[in-house]
Amino acid sequence: MTRPTVRSRPIETLRDRKREQSRAATVEAAWRLFIERGYDHVTVQDICAAAAIAPRTFHRYFAAKEDVVAEPVRRMTALAHERIAAAPPGTPDAEVLREAMLAVGRFVIDHRELLTALRTVARESAHLRGTQPGVRPDEEHTIAELLRTRTEQPRATTTEPGAPGSPRTHSPHPRPGDWRRRLLVGCTVAALRIWYDEYLRADLDDPIAHLDEILRAVHIEPGRLLV
Repeated sequence: MTRPTVRSRPIETLRDRKREQSRAATVEAAWRLFIERGYDHVTVQDICAAAAIAPRTFHRYFAAKEDVVAEPVRRMTALAHERIAAAPPGTPDAEVLREAMLAVGRFVIDHRELLTALRTVARESAHLRGTQPGVRPDEEHTIAELLRTRTEQPRATTTEPGAPGSPRTHSPHPRPGDWRRRLLVGCTVAALRIWYDEYLRADLDDPIAHLDEILRAVHIEPGRLLV
């Protein structure tokens, strides 16, 4: 008997792709307006008109106008998460983080002109002053959790006393290095932020090599990594 062909997944993938393309077009239209007029002088209606979309479509992608400005940060954070999740098992946390931040650094280099312009927009806006570049500080806990789950042992199975053959599960003991991991993440994100500021301010001979140098300086003591 021939099995029916399943078509739902390709259609869903195509829909997702079109949605992402529409979102990207909306972001680009908004950024152009921000750069031309200044963030404070652009409305959601202006963005919708430039992107040729309805307001309800805009709000399907973004809760507010501020979220459009934060789109590069979203992409950087997603990139860091992807690299951490794809790291080979057994790789030390410090090395996983270093490779993830280098990937973010390459994204910054590829989009330097846009990020520089948006930085100027943020500084000139009364609403956006103090906006953090790169991976947001509130993402540090999420990144630390991603690192922890990479190395956490599976839940163990034991037998309850007095009930032979009756399995139960229990969580492994908390690792004593969790505070070190969080400290490592905080220092690494700070290192990226320092490099980001230097890179957008001046021309570096080899920006990735400089970022790597800064990231490798994140040690608890000379020659000893935090994790």
